[in-house]
Amino acid sequence: MISPWVLFIGIAVVSWLVQMNLQNKFKKYSKIPTGNGMTGRDVALKMLHDNGIYDVKVTHTPGQLTDHYNPANKTVNLSEGVYESNSIMAAAVAAHECGHAVQHARMYAPLKMRSALVPIVNFSSSIVTWVLLGGILMLNTFPQLLWIGIILFATTTLFSFITLPVEINASKRALVWLNSSGITNSYNHSQAEDALRSAAYTYVVAALGSLATLIYYVMIAMGRRN
Repeated sequence: MISPWVLFIGIAVVSWLVQMNLQNKFKKYSKIPTGNGMTGRDVALKMLHDNGIYDVKVTHTPGQLTDHYNPANKTVNLSEGVYESNSIMAAAVAAHECGHAVQHARMYAPLKMRSALVPIVNFSSSIVTWVLLGGILMLNTFPQLLWIGIILFATTTLFSFITLPVEINASKRALVWLNSSGITNSYNHSQAEDALRSAAYTYVVAALGSLATLIYYVMIAMGRRN
């Protein structure tokens, strides 16, 4: 049986490689213009309006790769390198985040599930490390504490896996719209697809890493730690 530590190290290495690949793709495709002069903000507004969405605000947020859609206040938040850039990367990222806004407007079930889990995951994340640590230290005297920690950690793992279809679907919506609206063409559409695929890999690795960690804690609780 593979040692949990070998599994963790393997996932950590893969995660680092995926992150480096994403950053390289971001730099590469950020230098390639779409050809129509539209910035990330322009692309976001057009996609929202083309989908009949007028109550979502497009704004910018500090940092790199910090782009996200906030369903609580209906804002598409684009990073500094996306908001004012007219690159193919900016168009792909902006369209992807608007894909989440379209999901929200269409009441996409996985997004509703993920949004419902946010308060639970936020609470679990704030205490799970201490509960798991206490559970391991008190494994022989109070084993129930570790199982409580495992349940808390399981909510974050579930959240990671629910995130996968949400992100993949948002990218599919983005790519279909980018093509149909003429934002991308036969030359650069594959580049937008490559950029979003690279981003999706980060969520896959995160989900697998969370699952491996969960299994590791379950093995400890069951007295099967290697």
